[in-house]
Amino acid sequence: MSSFKQSASTQRFWTPYRFAITLLILSLFAALGVASCNSTDEKSAGAGVASEQPRPVISPMTSAPAPPRAQPALPTLPPSVLNAQLQASSGAPIKLADYSGKVLIVNLWATWCGPCRVEIPELVRLYKEYRPKGVEVVGLSTEDPEASADSVRNFVKDYDVNYRVGWATQEVALALMQGRDAIPQSFVIARDGHIVRRFVGFNATITPPQIKQAIEDALKAG
Repeated sequence: MSSFKQSASTQRFWTPYRFAITLLILSLFAALGVASCNSTDEKSAGAGVASEQPRPVISPMTSAPAPPRAQPALPTLPPSVLNAQLQASSGAPIKLADYSGKVLIVNLWATWCGPCRVEIPELVRLYKEYRPKGVEVVGLSTEDPEASADSVRNFVKDYDVNYRVGWATQEVALALMQGRDAIPQSFVIARDGHIVRRFVGFNATITPPQIKQAIEDALKAG
């Protein structure tokens, strides 16, 4: 008898209205989610995972529930980062100090990171749009450069990456992350060198317009 009462009570609770509201709330949480990877995940998978075998994109429902609105922990890039000679996927080494006087986006990523693979086509589009205005993009993989050389170069080719790509040393990655061990991470830097905005993680709906706005703010900063 008590079981029957409990069942009837449950049926009364889950009215069509309450069921619809519950679905709406869950959908909003999913839409606001920001996917990211732990940068140390590479160790468990092995360095140099081929770009043809991507890890599955992390579901926003299992990610941080808030959009990437955190302000940068660093006011500017430290000299140890700016002056580091970073191995490039092609051509001469990358030195971030060489981009002084330009609006610069620095993106930390890895070939095996699902959210990174979703974000990079957006960066390619933004670079194509804003390059004529003096905006540059540099992608720095957090993978081991020797083990991941082929996978990074294949990724650049397969995704038609139109900006410079290389590898962040461990020292550079740690200095940029400031204890936030997640990728992708993107830094939008104004011409005078100050960090306009830092993004941790990626949401296909929220992040691209936010990066675009940060670029516009950096251009206006002069």
